[in-house]
Amino acid sequence: MSDLIAYVDGGSHGNPGPAGIGVVIENRNGETTRIAKWIGHQDNNVAEYVALLEALQHAVAVNAKTLHVYSDSEVVVRQMTGEYACRSARLHSLNWTCRKLARAVDFSIAHISREHNREANELANRAARGGTNPGP
Repeated sequence: MSDLIAYVDGGSHGNPGPAGIGVVIENRNGETTRIAKWIGHQDNNVAEYVALLEALQHAVAVNAKTLHVYSDSEVVVRQMTGEYACRSARLHSLNWTCRKLARAVDFSIAHISREHNREANELANRAARGGTNPGP
């Protein structure tokens, strides 16, 4: 079991448009996992949720004890913390799935500025352009 910190970002070039996600996950030992994936033609909010979903799936797959997520998406953070209700039919299933997975770990999520989420943002932009290799 491990404690993980994840920085997540999703974005689309156009809204909707070609979209990608970027996820940077750090464990207690200082090891880092970087994920960049093209997710087809989506809007920004869907991409943000898919990035969170990727981090949650990774945490569950490695039997993480805790997962603290940082995201620059106020919509995702506020919906996941219950501050905003998720009334969007297009986001509802993603929100529900993320909430369900979040119960498998000690989960928390916080909003950060885009400047503090630069690496995940770069991975998401690279993936949206079709270059899914996150590199070292």
